[in-house]
Amino acid sequence: QVQLTESGGGLVQLGGSLRLSCVASRSIFDAYAMAWYRRVPGEQRELVATITNGGSTNYADSVKDRFAISRDNAKNTVYLQMNNLKPEDTAVYYCSAGYSGSYYRPLYWGQGTQVTVSS
Repeated sequence: QVQLTESGGGLVQLGGSLRLSCVASRSIFDAYAMAWYRRVPGEQRELVATITNGGSTNYADSVKDRFAISRDNAKNTVYLQMNNLKPEDTAVYYCSAGYSGSYYRPLYWGQGTQVTVSS
């Protein structure tokens, strides 16, 4: 059974930090690249960061130098460390597993975790 379970969201002040976690089922974690998306109500979903099985990462320009994606293969877990948070980072954050390549193609989704940044 495919399972992606996010945690770590919450309310944080401007300039603060949060770390999101996503635990994946073993079969998914071993087979696919992982990614974090975010969605603001009324807007399109935005790809925030991706990480391949080999550890290669990519970031949206809006979060580069502030966010870091990583994966712990022993724990089937992918993380999103978010620093220097801004109100525009407020969104529901989703973990995804999918295909990497010239562009990331999502296949599976978690349920999402809310991140709210207050000014």
